[in-house]
Amino acid sequence: MIRIIIAEDQKMLLGALSSLLDLEDDMTVVGSADNGEDAVNLARKHEPDICIMDIEMPRKTGLEAAEEMKELGLGCKIIIVTTFARSGYFQRAVKAGVNGYMLKDSPSDDLADAIRSVMAGRRIYAPELIDDFYSQQNPLTEREREVLKLMAEGKSTKEMAENLHLTNGTVRNYISSILEKLEVGNRIEAITIAKEKGWFN
Repeated sequence: MIRIIIAEDQKMLLGALSSLLDLEDDMTVVGSADNGEDAVNLARKHEPDICIMDIEMPRKTGLEAAEEMKELGLGCKIIIVTTFARSGYFQRAVKAGVNGYMLKDSPSDDLADAIRSVMAGRRIYAPELIDDFYSQQNPLTEREREVLKLMAEGKSTKEMAENLHLTNGTVRNYISSILEKLEVGNRIEAITIAKEKGWFN
């Protein structure tokens, strides 16, 4: 029997997911939570096989909970089920070692199939996210990423030059290169794109 915990802050959806999975002959829901903090506590208490989590929840997001479970060495496999098809979230989830990342508009049967696949050792990621992930790799060099990070912190060209031990002119060249590669007209747009794509995570 596959033992499952569900964390979802929308009560109606939480109840629906629990009922749906309890109908499966080989699955049982052993706990449910409406925030990430309780999800971690339940995982410690029940030691489930699978933890299904939303991302945007109070007290701790699903991603923060997933990262904490990994740090604690909890053995449960994690499947994120969310409305957010953002590559930044997806990249962070992959780094946190989640075993599945599904979108809420997927057919309900897909979730039970995904749980069985994850239990068999496979990773299940929404196809559109994988396509997006590989098409949005960061084109910047390591030094350009450092400059962009300092830009996001609000540093001036002079401060960036001092921080990186470069001349003002060299920093300006890096900034020009960043704007050109990201096809934007100013620093604010460059920072916005980097945040949307999860390059600061």
